[in-house]
Amino acid sequence: MECTVRWTGLSGMTFLAETGSSHVVAMDGAPEGGGRNLAPRPMEIVLAGTGGCTAYDVVLILRKSGQEIRDCEVMLKSERAEKDPKVFTKIHFHFIVRGRNVKPNLVERAIKLSHEKYCSASIMLEKTAVLTHSFEIVEDAANSENA
Repeated sequence: MECTVRWTGLSGMTFLAETGSSHVVAMDGAPEGGGRNLAPRPMEIVLAGTGGCTAYDVVLILRKSGQEIRDCEVMLKSERAEKDPKVFTKIHFHFIVRGRNVKPNLVERAIKLSHEKYCSASIMLEKTAVLTHSFEIVEDAANSENA
């Protein structure tokens, strides 16, 4: 995996990251640090990437478990150290899984497998942060094929 990050110019603190898969992500700093608030902060990208990593795992595991899921969302709330390096110290993951007859024990299992075995990002972050999770299941009574 590769990534190139370039500062966009002499003013401001905006950076463009080009990933190995040829996608571009913008990042910027807070105004008090010389940024112009034009894009997410780099640590917000780390948190978002962790959410994407674990949500990907949960969806894949639930599908393989035969669960009829229609949607999966994860909301992350974090705390960081007050002094440099301002690493994450706590991250709470709240999953909302929508589907039909989704079994809570399989959602719990999928989240656990993601955090303990598959999600590289959360496994790295647990070196500095306490990770907790919760979930809710929203029953989707409507049959999307008949809607």
